[in-house]
Amino acid sequence: MIWNTLALALREIGRNMMRSSLTILGIVIGVAAVISMITLGGGATELVTDSIASLGSNMLTIRRRTHAGPGGVRSSAPLFEQSDAEAISREVSGIAAVAPTVSAPVIAVYGNENWSTSVTGTDNGYFDVRDWIIETGRRFTDSELKAGKMVCVIGATIRDKLFGYQDPVGATIRLGTVACQVVGVLKSKGESTFGHDQDDLVLMPLRAVQRRFTGSQDVSMIFISAQNSDITDQVEKDVEALMRQRRRIKIGEEDDFSVRNMAEIARTMASTTGVLTTFLGAVAAISLLVGGIGIMNIMLVSVTERTREIGIRLAIGALGREVLMQFLVEAVILSLFGGLLGIILGIIGALIAASMLSVPFVFQLQIIIIAFVFSGFVGIIFGYFPARRAAGLDPIDALRYE
Repeated sequence: MIWNTLALALREIGRNMMRSSLTILGIVIGVAAVISMITLGGGATELVTDSIASLGSNMLTIRRRTHAGPGGVRSSAPLFEQSDAEAISREVSGIAAVAPTVSAPVIAVYGNENWSTSVTGTDNGYFDVRDWIIETGRRFTDSELKAGKMVCVIGATIRDKLFGYQDPVGATIRLGTVACQVVGVLKSKGESTFGHDQDDLVLMPLRAVQRRFTGSQDVSMIFISAQNSDITDQVEKDVEALMRQRRRIKIGEEDDFSVRNMAEIARTMASTTGVLTTFLGAVAAISLLVGGIGIMNIMLVSVTERTREIGIRLAIGALGREVLMQFLVEAVILSLFGGLLGIILGIIGALIAASMLSVPFVFQLQIIIIAFVFSGFVGIIFGYFPARRAAGLDPIDALRYE
């Protein structure tokens, strides 16, 4: 019975191929739109997560706060000291690395080439906190850090702008009026999610930058890396408590510094893109409902056209449930075939869009399965009413129908 019903359904669909194709168009568009939107949304989420992760794994940053005073005048809290970073490393458990930093804008010059960038004073902890890999050369030595020697490690952008295809290690560049020997080159990270070129930087020993560029012992930011992501939140709380103590902030007073948790930022960004993806997927899913209405409309027309045929089947002994099953199977086949075409078009569209938008293509098998099954349910739901109408026809009235 099942195979006979299936054969009859396929025959009827084949007899009206053009109408059947137009009928499933709404399902095709709906499934394709859902798969494309959710796939691109998943790619965008992965891009954001990877980009934030490239800033440093399990990273926390401590910055001073700026407050708006009377008359709109903004005032800044005091900067940090290198001893603050040392205290964090010494007294907070779960710390993998700590890196105090201070930055200043400079013009980097080598030969006839120059480039406007910034110099960052720090120590070797910076490479660990920010997950920087030395591509060629080396890190700073302990003696260079203690003495504040004029040596530097440059990013890939600085290498390309000043040296082109030459090896910069061992060469001397000028940063403003200060000569600096290049001892290493960082492996390229590219742009971050926020459009910042991460490779456009020059690193020097902290004491060298403080002595030759800023003229003070202040530290503008402190980077911290937790040993693993499970304890990042606890490390953040411990760091906040220690900094309140060191900066003599009384109970009830507002912090004059802020601790930013990159893991929390990553979760927030992923949650935001996830919500947008769900919203776009829901909007695209409306097309599936429109396609279901189209199937119901065509099936009602088909019942009307085939009223006499239905009457003959009922008159020679066909049961009402057999007629209902025939029309219901036709609707489900149309819907599933539309879902299959929609999956193919959706994957192709997502591949093309991901390439154009420079977003990773994230294949999500569960979404494809859900879209295919949902298209089948659309066929059942919207095909049931026409099928029941066909099964409920009176044989005598149906045979008289012209």
